[in-house]
Amino acid sequence: MSTPATASSAPARVLLATDLSPRCDRAFDRSVQLARDWQAGLTVLNVLEAPQEPDQILAWAAEDKAFDPQQDARRQIGRDLALLDARAEIRLLRSPDPAETIRSVAADLAADLTVTGLARDEPLGRFLLGSNVERLARSLERPLLIVRNRPHGRYRRITVASDLADESRVVLRTAARWFPESDLELFHAQPRLRGLDAPPQAAELTPAAPACRQRCEQFVSASGVPRAALREVVAVEGSLEASLTRYVRRHAVELVVMGSHESAGFLGALLGSPLNQLLAWVPADVLVVPAAKERG
Repeated sequence: MSTPATASSAPARVLLATDLSPRCDRAFDRSVQLARDWQAGLTVLNVLEAPQEPDQILAWAAEDKAFDPQQDARRQIGRDLALLDARAEIRLLRSPDPAETIRSVAADLAADLTVTGLARDEPLGRFLLGSNVERLARSLERPLLIVRNRPHGRYRRITVASDLADESRVVLRTAARWFPESDLELFHAQPRLRGLDAPPQAAELTPAAPACRQRCEQFVSASGVPRAALREVVAVEGSLEASLTRYVRRHAVELVVMGSHESAGFLGALLGSPLNQLLAWVPADVLVVPAAKERG
């Protein structure tokens, strides 16, 4: 584990994109914690669409002049910040396209990190990625943190999921620089040949061949991240989504870091998009780092 992040290595500006629904409370808390630890500026953005609550819809339909959703949003954000003894710039915008507005604001602020929440589909009992978040993951030039779980202090255990491609080096470097006080691991899953995969219910992770582990160690060396900064290098056989999910649950991993270039290979078309599929499987927050985008 390396020394704490310096001002030059930590993000300087964090942007929280929230719709102020209960599912975004965890992202709000995490954004405040990260900005505080990094001594970074925090901007809270709410993009107003059509009214959602029944009383708001009635007031809007009746053209009630007292109906002011921006004032309501500012008041709610102010209360939430006060509860956490935090300060932030508040931006309230109207737009029919929240994802594009968030992307534009992130670029305007030169935000090093954009944070958002993950919706839960209660009848299905699983988390689903909204279209806005999916578009953000594809379009943002800098990392996107998708918060799923309630924060309990700093991230303690972080796993970087890598395909060992050259483009993945920036992902490992970003994790090491942003979270130097966390237990950091590299995780690589080597797919088995067709027909040789273990049953889905297999309880144990199968270690990869020594040659695969050697490639992992060579990847770390080429990344420039000191080997001492990594708690573990994990190389297993099997599909990434199943192996990584099993590993995250077993070892209480709180954050998974991945490159945006890698998401396309994670799974088939189970839920409609590769990133959606990863989030549906992995019970941790996910940080998506754009390929070859190393900032902060």
